[in-house]
Amino acid sequence: MTNTEPRIDAVSLGIMWDRLVSLTDEILTSLVRSSFSSIARESYDLSVVVLDAECNAIAQGSYSVPSFTGTAAPTLRHMLRKFPPETLRPGDVIATNDSWMGTGHLFDISVMRPVFRGDRLVGYTLSISHLPDIGGVGFSTEATEIFHEGLRLPICKLAREGEVDRFILDLFRANSRVPDQTVGDVMANITCNEVGGRQLLEFMDDYGIADLGPLSRAIRGHAEAAMREKIRAWRDGTYTYEADHEGVDEPIRIAASVTVEGDGVAIDFAGTSGCVNRGINVPFVYTRAMANYAIKCLTIPTIPNNEGSIAPIAITAPEGCILNALPPSATGGRHLVGHFVTPAVFNALAEAVPAMAQADCGMVSIANFRGTHRDGRQISTLYFAAGGFGALEGHDGAATTPGPTNMAVVPVEIWEGLTSLTIERKELTADSGGPGASRGGIGQETVMRNDTGHPVTVFTMAYRTRFPARGLLGGKDGRLRENRINGENIHPKGQFTLLPGDRISFLEAGGGGFGDPAARPRELVLRDIRNGSVSLAGAKRDYGVELDSTP
Repeated sequence: MTNTEPRIDAVSLGIMWDRLVSLTDEILTSLVRSSFSSIARESYDLSVVVLDAECNAIAQGSYSVPSFTGTAAPTLRHMLRKFPPETLRPGDVIATNDSWMGTGHLFDISVMRPVFRGDRLVGYTLSISHLPDIGGVGFSTEATEIFHEGLRLPICKLAREGEVDRFILDLFRANSRVPDQTVGDVMANITCNEVGGRQLLEFMDDYGIADLGPLSRAIRGHAEAAMREKIRAWRDGTYTYEADHEGVDEPIRIAASVTVEGDGVAIDFAGTSGCVNRGINVPFVYTRAMANYAIKCLTIPTIPNNEGSIAPIAITAPEGCILNALPPSATGGRHLVGHFVTPAVFNALAEAVPAMAQADCGMVSIANFRGTHRDGRQISTLYFAAGGFGALEGHDGAATTPGPTNMAVVPVEIWEGLTSLTIERKELTADSGGPGASRGGIGQETVMRNDTGHPVTVFTMAYRTRFPARGLLGGKDGRLRENRINGENIHPKGQFTLLPGDRISFLEAGGGGFGDPAARPRELVLRDIRNGSVSLAGAKRDYGVELDSTP
């Protein structure tokens, strides 16, 4: 804040800050309610961000994917290099799905609208959502280069002064297996940003704000100061992590070196494996977002996200490593490697921040279903299912809770109506969470039957099938994930055909346990048995608690 700038008192700052977050929540609700696909409408694979005129993120929708929040500001800066602020007009809408300028893969579209107050540009709203289909091989790990993965939209004007470019919509239609859903979701992004612009101007009018700059600096300054205060409490030093994680056929080595010095943190991923010839490579924009998210979780998780919370963090990764993939690397399933960035940082810093240390999560699996509904409509949509959350000191991991992302599962009734795939069984799996003084979260099993009357193509994207969620400080590992068709295990990252009547099963991984299982109080083990988290046999084997029958 400059010396000539009026000071915003703490009460006013809190009120306006809360109002901005509420504003972004309304934008997000507009996106969800106007979307056509279940990916946005039910699974919330999306985000919205409000940014000031200097491209600083100042508020984010509460229910937003962490990585998207970390990519929004860099995406806006790319857009403004193509269309400088002085060339923009009210009603313009800029969009791209470029992997290196957006969120790391082609399946997310980023849509921005400049906000004008009179003839002055005062800020931007930006929304991101995962589209149901953009052609190519589809959302999967199957591609070997970016050109296989679908439509790649360079930064362009999706609308000019309020007039939507119909050619771009036709381009999406021509490259989608479900054109109405895809174009509907694109239009939902346009709509929510128009709502966002109106809301932001109403906010400025209500508080008599002509320039968002002073408020933005106050919000970011508060977050940055709080972040630096937390980091100063850590022990200075360099902390390292190195471990293998599953790739497609061969393991991937992820290495992280985290240096804490004063009130800043530097993270370097030197030593990480190189890129591979499948769609699991990670553009640096995604790596940086997931690393920033890790530090945010360890410091000020309750303070709403904004650009100030990443100011004390510097992140590097060698060009050409799998965490800094360059074109034309295939990046469709970039989350399958990128999601390990966050636990890599957590594990590296376990010694520096022992009170915040967390065992590994079972994470989330995604399957892409394509085919024909029994009524003849085309299907192209995603199914999300979560494993167990990792345990912390004094806290059991939550069951079937994703980490480090937060997509939601599609309700059974909606899924069956959308796809005509019947969910025969969906149940929690006892003993899947890693034993510990604090138990890892348990996973689940979902069994689907193909009742479409047609073959259905399934692209599976799963991890934790070779390397389990690791326990911490004596805690045991969680159970591995498995995917099966008609009872037979299948490759976790592959393309399969479900014939009519075939069944596919997803057994989700458990989270790691924390602390010695022998230290878990007997009453908690008995509670686990009663609620089905631990079986009688598991209680005896893992905790030394033996009963003749269920208590």
